[in-house]
Amino acid sequence: MFSTSRSLLASAFIAASLLAACTTTPVPPPQPEKPPQPAQPAEKPKETLRPASFSDLPGWSRDDLRQAWPAFSTSCEVLVKKPEWKEPCAIAATVDAGNAKAVRLFFETFLQPFQVINPDGTETGLVTGYYEPLLRGSRKRGGPYQTPLYRVPEDLLTVDLTSLYPELKNLRLRGRVVGNKVVPYATRGEIVQNNLLGGKELLWVDDPIEAFFLQVQGSGRVQLDSKEVVRVAYADQNGHPYKSIGRYLVDRGEMTLDQASAQAIRTWYLANPARQQELLNANPSYVFFKEEKIVDPRKGPKGALGVPLTPERSIAIDPQFVPLGVPVFLSTTHPGKDTPMQRLVLAQDTGGAIRNAVRADFFWGFGKEAGDQAGRMKQRGMMWLLLPRQAQPSSTAAR
Repeated sequence: MFSTSRSLLASAFIAASLLAACTTTPVPPPQPEKPPQPAQPAEKPKETLRPASFSDLPGWSRDDLRQAWPAFSTSCEVLVKKPEWKEPCAIAATVDAGNAKAVRLFFETFLQPFQVINPDGTETGLVTGYYEPLLRGSRKRGGPYQTPLYRVPEDLLTVDLTSLYPELKNLRLRGRVVGNKVVPYATRGEIVQNNLLGGKELLWVDDPIEAFFLQVQGSGRVQLDSKEVVRVAYADQNGHPYKSIGRYLVDRGEMTLDQASAQAIRTWYLANPARQQELLNANPSYVFFKEEKIVDPRKGPKGALGVPLTPERSIAIDPQFVPLGVPVFLSTTHPGKDTPMQRLVLAQDTGGAIRNAVRADFFWGFGKEAGDQAGRMKQRGMMWLLLPRQAQPSSTAAR
């Protein structure tokens, strides 16, 4: 049941939506009363969410929010289970997705912007890109298909301590049992050098550097020699932290930080065959996959939220600071350029390299063009969460 005050707000919204469909003058959303401010603790915690208004969001009025609506609707499939999102998501189901004014009115009526602030007090952070690549492969080893993609090994142990230590939410320990002890799982170098997972191959592909980048992206498609196209989706990881091979090359003077794009790394890899495995082993993390059928080629793979990603409207975030599923207004620039890229996106995925409050990985979609954009994207950006107006977060993000 809606509360009386929220029901009145919903009624006002519905009436305004009907007017929006037949007028050319935007209808101002009703302004809710300012919620009472919570009492300040003796020692104020670091602020990671700062209340804002829609006028603070650069480019908000220019974004066609209808393009974000499908991604928001899929997020609502999960968010609706949370009490603070139940009413907004229920009302969203009544909105005409093709009516730009009604969509904008919904966001401005029921959601409140909060600027994301880093723990050190800064407001900007790194925005990178990722995509769904296409590899060539086979179900059997042979000819050019010599690089394995592995399924999750049976001896990989995952320990979740959240029930005992709530502060460890979103953290998982991985290892294997040796005798009566849990020890770290093998690194990338150990897995490859010792062929530790022989017999656990899911598929074989024809390009080791593309297989490596597939692990970085988290999922992709493989066109088999039988002409069938399947999706290989993230299933698990060996528990070792992700380390950038681009940073490895920069630290050794092989290229500058500005040059360290996916394209430049691939070029270096091909030009240095004797050091290829050295480069790949610099990242001890190793990703395991599972095979999925592609039901709708237009939709992306499922992200950490459990819903398909929407090209150019989904991002990966650090769930320690940004709740999965929520709308995020992202203000950054186009890959390798200074031209603004400001749009509403949905926090629907996570990644091993995505660590910090103002940190996003922008999903560009499927194929070569998406890969080119993702490979060049290394921009600065700012972020605002859009949260239900009746839910007031604490000074740190809801976790």
